[in-house]
Amino acid sequence: MKTIGLIGGMSWESTIPYYRQINETIKQRLGGLHSAKIVLYSVDFQEVEALQHAGQWEQAGLLLADVAQRLETAGAEGLVLCTNTMHKVAAAIESATRVPLLHIADPTAEAIKRAGVSTVGLLGTRFTMEQDFYRARLEDKHGLTVLTPNTEDRDTVHRIIYDELCLGRIGADSRATYIEIINRLVENGAEAVILGCTEISLLIEPQHVDIPLFDTTQLHAVHAADWMLR
Repeated sequence: MKTIGLIGGMSWESTIPYYRQINETIKQRLGGLHSAKIVLYSVDFQEVEALQHAGQWEQAGLLLADVAQRLETAGAEGLVLCTNTMHKVAAAIESATRVPLLHIADPTAEAIKRAGVSTVGLLGTRFTMEQDFYRARLEDKHGLTVLTPNTEDRDTVHRIIYDELCLGRIGADSRATYIEIINRLVENGAEAVILGCTEISLLIEPQHVDIPLFDTTQLHAVHAADWMLR
């Protein structure tokens, strides 16, 4: 079994499912008392969030590249960045280390294609929904058509992530709002929806909607565990 390095804490609310799901997958694959070999570095999300909203992505990339180097020094043979948004600085991490970074968009796209879906809605932070670093990988590398909510809905999705979900606040009203936004994506042609922020699966689960959901946290975690055993 390889040792995986987790770059977590963005937010820590969604890092916990990563740790649990990687361990659960290893236990399922190997049985007995087996558990995952994990090195975890949890950052102070306040520092990262400030850089995000100030547009200081180069500085954010340097911060996470330093974390990645620390994990590599601690024995990590591969890296998992436990957040969708910060894959904007994936190249900075990759250039700073000699071990592979398992990109969150790739297992997500593969699962979507296996399900026979070609047009998918994307929910996430404004950065993930509006910028090219994530959508372009899904479209250009994997051939998917990606739809995003309208401007007002994007603002709402973003606000709920930062003001509620990252703080562990799970509200019925916010769930209802997300369901309405998902339904509008379906009306615009989405065959399924990507939960493209690692906190969203804390709020929206498959039983809440009538179309397939692709939980990036779960898909990324299982992909990491499978990679560890290859």
